Amino acid sequence: MSKTRIILITIILMFFVTSLSASIRVVPVPPTIATNDIYVGNARPLTASPLIKLPIGAVKADGWLRRQLELQAEGFSGRLTEISKFLKKEGNAWLAADGKGDSPWEEMPYWLKGFGDMGYVLGDKRIIDETKVWIEAMLNSRQSDGWFGPLANKTGAGDNKKAPDLWPNMVALNALQSYYEYTGDPRVLELMQEYFKWELAVPDEIFLPPFWQQQRAGDNMASVYWLYNRTGQESLLQLAEKIQRKMANWTETVPSWHNVNIAQCFRSPAVFYQQARDPYFLQATERNYNMIWGLYGQVPGGMFGGDENCRRGYYGPRQGIETCASVEFMLSCEMLLAITGDLTWADRCEDVAFNTFPPALTADLKALHYVVSPNVCQLDSKNKAPGIQNDGDMLSYNPHSYRCCQHNVAHGWPYLAEHLWMATPDNGLAAVFYAASEVTAKVGDPSRASGSSGGQQVTLKAKTQYPFEDTIQLTVGTAKSVQFPLYLRVPGWCEKPALRINGKKTVVFAEPRTFLVIDRQWKDGDTLELTLPMELKLRYWIRNGNTASVNRGPLTYALKIGEKYVRHGGTDAWPAFEVYPTTAWNYGLVIDADKPLNTQFEVKKKGWPKDNQPFEAQAAPIEIRAKAKKIANWKPDSLGLIGEVQPSPIKSDEPAETVTLIPMGAARLRISAFPWIGEGPNAHEWQ
Repeated sequence: MSKTRIILITIILMFFVTSLSASIRVVPVPPTIATNDIYVGNARPLTASPLIKLPIGAVKADGWLRRQLELQAEGFSGRLTEISKFLKKEGNAWLAADGKGDSPWEEMPYWLKGFGDMGYVLGDKRIIDETKVWIEAMLNSRQSDGWFGPLANKTGAGDNKKAPDLWPNMVALNALQSYYEYTGDPRVLELMQEYFKWELAVPDEIFLPPFWQQQRAGDNMASVYWLYNRTGQESLLQLAEKIQRKMANWTETVPSWHNVNIAQCFRSPAVFYQQARDPYFLQATERNYNMIWGLYGQVPGGMFGGDENCRRGYYGPRQGIETCASVEFMLSCEMLLAITGDLTWADRCEDVAFNTFPPALTADLKALHYVVSPNVCQLDSKNKAPGIQNDGDMLSYNPHSYRCCQHNVAHGWPYLAEHLWMATPDNGLAAVFYAASEVTAKVGDPSRASGSSGGQQVTLKAKTQYPFEDTIQLTVGTAKSVQFPLYLRVPGWCEKPALRINGKKTVVFAEPRTFLVIDRQWKDGDTLELTLPMELKLRYWIRNGNTASVNRGPLTYALKIGEKYVRHGGTDAWPAFEVYPTTAWNYGLVIDADKPLNTQFEVKKKGWPKDNQPFEAQAAPIEIRAKAKKIANWKPDSLGLIGEVQPSPIKSDEPAETVTLIPMGAARLRISAFPWIGEGPNAHEWQ
């Protein structure tokens, strides 16, 4: 018998033995032939939900993610009522019984939807109590015709004084939905039912006129479906069709090149797909993504150049993205993941969450800036227009500025925490994002759960420092054994996942962007260990000078640049800072295409930071050593904005040096799209 045949038989026997105690399969998407009996997914005739969001509070974050939430709670987002004029309670229209007063627009609900969820996820009484003040005011503002919130929006805002402006209420609905998921307060459903009746009665000619509400009405539609899934009122589907008819046409084209509109609205056709049931609408969302990211997103970090709008000729790695757009894109990915089950959206979400979003704020989360760029050499307060579209300070860290992002940034980390685990149609659980966490949920066949109307409660604890390490350890807690399927995501960058069940190696063959499904009788104390080997890879951005980025697993790495923080304003309690480089940044990588990457780049694992904050330059737990040469002519432009990249390979007579790369998310100053050094006739002089 040949050696190959013996090995093949051994593998088959190992898989068979393992399968005696557990059914293991690989699927691209959780099958929707069944319907989850425990948690609220889409109700017919909407498309079935392959992944279902668990109620807020079911998932508790731990490790570095919990630390982000704690820092945020004590940072400017958690204390924004002390800073923002839009959140002053005296005379605030959102708190007034008659709906009249100051600050009636988007700022308060922008802040509240993240602030409240942060409190719910952390179990923070101070934040929950403060949230309730604003929620109670909204519930009490309901008028006899169904309207709620400030009257200024009902009578028309901005240039249009005849049509109602529904945009602020679209955001407020998100905060109300979260409050309902956390508390079960029936007044939320009552308010939404009456409000949507009012919307349905608004004449078409004044329903959703330009600009913001027309672009972003997909948010309104998503809230309509959320309510439909809980009440089954058919009139809600009529309202959704009306919204689709009157909103900006994201199905046929990209109607706005404003960066936040893009991040928030490109998903809109897929939202309506749930009712239309026509794949054309799913394809429209993917077409939007490919068009936008294909033109302006050829950069590391998962976002695109849109500092304020995408502009022809402005697509290099020095162009930035609003902090608002990063968190809205993360939410879009989370929503699209639930609608489609397609793990591409999980990869895209993590790319932004780990690489672009963290450096939008200081490491203590006490200040933010408006625009985050893949390549940036200093973050001063001086005007960078027209290199950056807007005039004025766009780059310094300031808790008092950047109005929309200042309020909207708060939902980034809480929403990610809530989506770490999701329910599946077959009454199972899915780990769709990885972080240290604990999920408590009901699973299994409800008919077999004695004394329970909906499944058996289990708790799964995840121990990991992912994305900085490649292993996730899971422990099952259950009062008695229970059969249910557990779905484990295999990311798109991972080619050879490994699995151990109760310490025993299990043979698995899973393609990237699939789920490993372990369906078995789970007992208290059962353990799993999932390893997702992280390999070094280079990604080339041909549209942007053929620059290269260095990736390991879900993390992109950037040049470690010395950072000097200089206060330039703010208050003693809440200062604002500029950041200047203290070390050279104008490097090109030395890359030998004929040698393996692991011989050119050295991965160095450092100790885990004591404060549990890995997204800080000096505390980054993983570093990579690389060879590089300075590019003498690569300098800031006359406004202090980093010079545009030029086509690689680049000539350099400078000596080779060893430089340090750190995760892009830990670097406030960074080069993440690197020129690379070459010789001979194909190499270019940097002009």
